[in-house]
Amino acid sequence: MKMPQHITDIDISVNHAEEKQLRKLGFTQIHVDLNSDTGGNPVYLWYKTSDCPAITRIQFSFTDEMREGLVTEGYHKVDKNLNNGNSGSAIYLWFFKGCTDYDVPVVELDVSTDAQSDAMKVQPLWERSACDLNRRAGGKWIYLWMKRERQTYISDITATANTSLDSSLFRQGYTRMDEDTNRDAGGAFIFLWYRRTTDSQKAVRDLQVSTDGESEESFQNQNYQQVELDLNQGTKGSPV
Repeated sequence: MKMPQHITDIDISVNHAEEKQLRKLGFTQIHVDLNSDTGGNPVYLWYKTSDCPAITRIQFSFTDEMREGLVTEGYHKVDKNLNNGNSGSAIYLWFFKGCTDYDVPVVELDVSTDAQSDAMKVQPLWERSACDLNRRAGGKWIYLWMKRERQTYISDITATANTSLDSSLFRQGYTRMDEDTNRDAGGAFIFLWYRRTTDSQKAVRDLQVSTDGESEESFQNQNYQQVELDLNQGTKGSPV
C-alpha cells in the first residue's frame, strides 16, 4: 500500500505574479480566496508534498506577542499577511517540522468557508485551526483544515493568560488554539493549548466547564482534572 506523501512546504500568494512563480516552483494551489468578501487582494494558500521531512504543526499569529514563542522555538514564518489589502487583523501562518511523540505528519490541507463545508470535514484524521483567516476583516469565516497521517487524540489541555509560557509549551509539544477565548470581553488574552497522541488509551474522554463553585466542586468530586486558569480572567465575570 502506497503511503500518503507529506506536506513539506507552505507558501502564500498575494498577487498574480506570486501565483505564477509558486506554480513554477511546483506548489499546489488551494483555490479558495482567503480574502473572500473583504474587498482585499486575492490571497491563496499553496503547498508542496514529498516523502519527508513533514510539517507536523501549523500555527497562526495576529499580534506581536503571539509570534515571540514561535520565533524562539524555530517555527518557520510565511511572511505574507493573510488579510493583505483589508482592515482585518494582520495574520501570519507559521509551520514546524517536529519529531516528538506529539508530532504527526500533515498529509493534506483544505480550507472551509461556511458551516456546511465545516461539517463535512468533521471526521477522523482531520482537525481545524481555531483562527478565522478573515479575522476582523468582515468577510466569510475561513478556516484551515489539516489531515494527519494517523488518527490522533487530545491527551493534555492547558491554558495561558500571557505569552511568558509560550516557548516552553511549544517545546513540550503543545499546539496553541489561535483565538483568544476572551475576545472582546475586556480581559486578558486567554489561549487554550493541547497536546495530541496516537494512543487512544491516553485520550481525554470527557471535557466539562465549571461556571460557579457548585459545579467546580462537583467535577472535582468526579475526579476531573482542572485547568488551573480562570478563563474569564480580567473580565469581572464569574470564574470559568
